[in-house]
Amino acid sequence: MKLFKITLLIIILMSIGIFGTYHWMSFKTRHQVYDSVNDIPKNKVGLLLGTGKYATSGTINLFYKYRIDAAVMLYKSGKIEYILVSGDNSRKDYNEPSDFKNDLIAKGIPEDKIFLDYAGFRTLDSVVRAKEIFGQTKFTIISQKFHNQRAIYIAKHFSIDAVGFNAKDVYNSHFREYLARSKASLDLVFNVQPKFLGEKIVIK
Repeated sequence: MKLFKITLLIIILMSIGIFGTYHWMSFKTRHQVYDSVNDIPKNKVGLLLGTGKYATSGTINLFYKYRIDAAVMLYKSGKIEYILVSGDNSRKDYNEPSDFKNDLIAKGIPEDKIFLDYAGFRTLDSVVRAKEIFGQTKFTIISQKFHNQRAIYIAKHFSIDAVGFNAKDVYNSHFREYLARSKASLDLVFNVQPKFLGEKIVIK
């Protein structure tokens, strides 16, 4: 019975921590996320966070599609001058940045306005590399709202002045995001760094 109570207490405390972390990140970033292209401030660079182009069913991933649409809207509205696409290219047959680049060009974005970060294996890597490799300390993050909030929270920790432009969402709730935010919070506590850094790249 004693072991059961201890286990139950641990589960309750963990649940409170996970729930609290989720809503704390939302609260701390509430003034840095924007739904309207008219309201969002202008920045030189938009950091477009990667995701796979296709869903497991083989159809287009709507998270991907809506992020493309959001980036194009920001660029054509003059709210960003360059798009830095950060995503996973850990396998020869999987290249998020190049997929995004090709579709951005197809939507009318000039190729010389697009920069690619092939080592954006996760959100922390994408955000920190935007600063350390691409020299940006102030930029607009482009993804869905739940993702923008986590990314901006990470950016604040690394002294980056970031805002987020919310692409259209696909679901009303994101249960996995509760765990993702807790993991992100622990990464910051333990000073986890990107998997790779490397030589600097100038965006101009």
